[in-house]
Parts: sequence; structure tokens; C-alpha cells
Amino acid sequence: MKSRAKIVAVLTAKAGNEPALEELLRGMVAPSREEPGNLRWDIWQDAAQPGRFVLDELYRDESAVAAHRATSHFQHYLAVVDTLAERQAHVVRPVVVADLVPATKG
Repeated sequence: MKSRAKIVAVLTAKAGNEPALEELLRGMVAPSREEPGNLRWDIWQDAAQPGRFVLDELYRDESAVAAHRATSHFQHYLAVVDTLAERQAHVVRPVVVADLVPATKG
């Protein structure tokens, strides 16, 4: 079985762009959740720094991540996000995760 793929992205709005960044991210929720390989697509907001958002995404496998990145909504996001925020995104694999089949080594 292929292992799940998770994306954790941290986006910090550039000054004055907090509302536009939140709007962009909210616009990603429905189309991302509708993708066949998507298992989760959530937005979190930093309680101490409201202009910082954390995306919590979970996909069936790495091919589902590739499919997500090829969508028109993701391409739109890429076209505008760097004008609104500083960002870091990490694709991670499960090591010890509840309710998932353990990833195989190798």
C-alpha cells in the first residue's frame, strides 16, 4: 500500500494582505476537498499572529499531491500567493500516525 502524503504549509501575510490571503485560502477549500485523492484540506490561524495561516492537507498518496498541483485552482493560487504572503510548504510522510497503516521502510 502506498503511504499517505501530508502537506503542512505556513503562510504569513505581507503587511495589509491578511484579508486577501484569507480569501485566497478559503477559495481553495471546496475544490481541494473535492479532488478524488484528497482526504483533508483545512486552514488554521495562528492565535498569536492572526496574519499567519497553517494549511493542513492530507492526500491518498504522492500521486494525489501531484494531481492537486496540476489543478486550475492550485495554479491560480501559485500565480498570486507570493504577492500576498511569505510561505513554506512541506510534503511529509507518516512515521507514527494514528489510524493509518504504517509506512514501509525503504
